Amino acid sequence: MTGLSGRPRVGIVSDIVLQRHRLQAATSKFGLEVCFSGDPDRLQGYPEFPQASLWLVTLEDEADHPVLFDHLLENTDAPVLFGLDAAPKPATTDYFRWERRLLGKLEQQLGYLEELDSEATLEELAEQSAAETPSPSLPHWITPAVPGSIAEDIWILGASLGGPAAVKSFLDHLPAGLPVGFIYAQHIDDNFTGVLTRVLGRHAHYRLKKAETGYRVRNGDVMLLPVEREWTLDTAGALTEKDTPWPGPYGPSIDQVLLNVADHFGARCHAILFSGMGNDGAIAAPMLKAYGSRIWVQESNSCGNSSMPDSVAATGCTSFCGTPEQLARELVKTIEESCLLKGRQNRDSA
Repeated sequence: MTGLSGRPRVGIVSDIVLQRHRLQAATSKFGLEVCFSGDPDRLQGYPEFPQASLWLVTLEDEADHPVLFDHLLENTDAPVLFGLDAAPKPATTDYFRWERRLLGKLEQQLGYLEELDSEATLEELAEQSAAETPSPSLPHWITPAVPGSIAEDIWILGASLGGPAAVKSFLDHLPAGLPVGFIYAQHIDDNFTGVLTRVLGRHAHYRLKKAETGYRVRNGDVMLLPVEREWTLDTAGALTEKDTPWPGPYGPSIDQVLLNVADHFGARCHAILFSGMGNDGAIAAPMLKAYGSRIWVQESNSCGNSSMPDSVAATGCTSFCGTPEQLARELVKTIEESCLLKGRQNRDSA
């Protein structure tokens, strides 16, 4: 049973008010429509039984509601999940792990839930030229990166639904020659990576490249990580493909990308989380902050879906939030300030 949006409908029954609220928030984040949320007495007194694709039932004591189960069985053929774990405090690592476990149970019954950009959306985006946005000039205090030079600082760009458009806009507003390399983790149907390459591969200054074993990210690279298998960095900072899939429900796992890259680059690894469903990135964000990394997010109103950046922001680890254009300007400003600081330090030590 689907709602007006075409997404599955979920009914939530719990005699614990806080649990109902957190289940409703989590299922909505996964793009599901909540057709009922209430206690057992309210459901049993409902004039017309709600039509749901799945029922989530969690009770403080099942013995307190002996009629509920018969009532459900008599009125629905939809699967019913009982005894869900109590939701931990929101915005904690335990909470985001609880959301992931819930998502796994939902997908066992309803199939793959994350919405991804369609081929038609990507094709439309590919037709847009980077020339539509005049490229800003490199600030005076930033020394242009030597072409082909190894990047000392890495920014991870993590995204899902709505991400390709946001990342394209972000790159369009960057000047050429920034001393920075990008690693791009985009949830996408593996069949559409060729279209995504065309979307960003035509960019004037920042070229999308598919990851290659043994390659070290250069300044100006936008390195696209494949969907199927996990990628890490060796001791020299070179990309390495593992023979195992990405952990978690979706690939590439943004959480794992953050951990793998930060493990080598430490405080020189930073992240920007763009539009997307779910909470990928929220578990690793506190660990990156502990390294001293910057973590930025796209602001909600400019997202195709803001669940992912909102989840990362909820951790309290983010230091900047903005539109793709504002994120680009902030990156240039941050690099300029770093160059000025290095210049002063060099003069002081001379």
